[in-house]
Amino acid sequence: MSSPIRTAPRGRCRAALAVFCALTTFVAACGGEDEKGQGPGGPGGPGGGGGPPPPAQVSVVTVEKRDIPLTTELPGRTAAYLVAEVRPQVSGLILERLFEEGQDVQEGDALYQIDAKNYELALASAKASLQRAAASVSTIQTQARRTRDLVAKGILAEQQADDVTGSLRAARAEVAAARAAVDKAELDLERTKVIAPISGRIGRSTIMQGSLVTAYQATLATVQQLDPIYVDITRSSAEVLELKEKIRKGLIAEAKGTTGGETAAVKLVLEDGTPYAHDGQLKFADAQVDESTGAITLRAVFPNPDKLLLPGMYVRAILSEGVAENALLAPQQGVSRDPRGVPIAMIVNADNKVEQRELQVDRTIGDQWLVTSGLAEGDRVIVEGLQKIRPGAPAQAVPYGAPPPGAPGMQQDGAPPGGAPPGAGAKPGGAPGGGAAPGAAPSGGEAPGGDGAEAPGQGEAGAGGEGR
Repeated sequence: MSSPIRTAPRGRCRAALAVFCALTTFVAACGGEDEKGQGPGGPGGPGGGGGPPPPAQVSVVTVEKRDIPLTTELPGRTAAYLVAEVRPQVSGLILERLFEEGQDVQEGDALYQIDAKNYELALASAKASLQRAAASVSTIQTQARRTRDLVAKGILAEQQADDVTGSLRAARAEVAAARAAVDKAELDLERTKVIAPISGRIGRSTIMQGSLVTAYQATLATVQQLDPIYVDITRSSAEVLELKEKIRKGLIAEAKGTTGGETAAVKLVLEDGTPYAHDGQLKFADAQVDESTGAITLRAVFPNPDKLLLPGMYVRAILSEGVAENALLAPQQGVSRDPRGVPIAMIVNADNKVEQRELQVDRTIGDQWLVTSGLAEGDRVIVEGLQKIRPGAPAQAVPYGAPPPGAPGMQQDGAPPGGAPPGAGAKPGGAPGGGAAPGAAPSGGEAPGGDGAEAPGQGEAGAGGEGR
């Protein structure tokens, strides 16, 4: 008896067919993506990134020769133009102080009043002594005249006439001494009123009313003249020698007063960084170098009508050193330093390629370096885009501050800013000319799993129908 033949259930066949169709669809999709990557717009296609990159766009500043005035900023201290110490010239009690501390006084103004009673009495005594001496001279003069008459008549001896003449001379001398004593007493009485020796601003008083002072004792107060005012500037002697050497070699043209010669204008910067409104004049340079600091002192005079500058203030003076003729300036943002600390700059040469230059710089002038070697007139120094270039690479130079090509307002051929080039009608990744994207079904064709393919289960359905 033969065993019945077993057939696979229809459910298993349907499942297997569904898995097969899904795998076919997945493989077709992967193939389309591969073709799209190799198409004209893909990385490997003609319009992709396989070719050489375009030159990097950099901003440059063109170096030009020009005459640059050179200045130097030096530390300084203000000092009063005149200083006078107020001291008593006679002894006595201070009866009154006649000024307010910190006010401006004029020469001859009374500052203190010393008790004058003793000096008034001394003056009266001196005048009395003068009168007594004058009376004695008058008596002796009469006696001398009579004696000469008697000598002429032979009544008296010549010796008596000589004695009377000597007495007259002594009396006249006593008159002169008495007159001097009167003058001295008047002067002492006048000095009981202590006056300002100069015009200026008076400081604090060191004594009070009722204090006893002696002639020429310690200072009672100090008067300082503040307008004009001195500024004492210190400069290293080595810097002065270096400046003279540059002038000798013709590297810079000498300005007035740079080496202590003629008068030169000086500007001033206050402690808080504020420029002083008035310019001063450099008057002289000290002929001696300070052994402890190695510096030379320069003295300038500044007008000070508002009394803004006070003695002892720290300031910075700006002096003119000269003029650097045909000098080159490079922007600081375009100059860096290599690992050795040498200043370097990147330039775009005549072949539009990046070139690295080693520089020698002298000083900063504003936001630029004064370059003494390494650059020539017309060199284009890169100031922006340094991270995109390397020595020897091509570069597209754009003047610094100018809008880059392609920026709004510089589009050509009527293309809108940021739009696609003229004639481009396809979306990114599409086929040229607006055709179908790679991997898409041809026109009129059927996509995998579409109407032209048998849907999963349709054959089974038909077979089932037949079977039924």
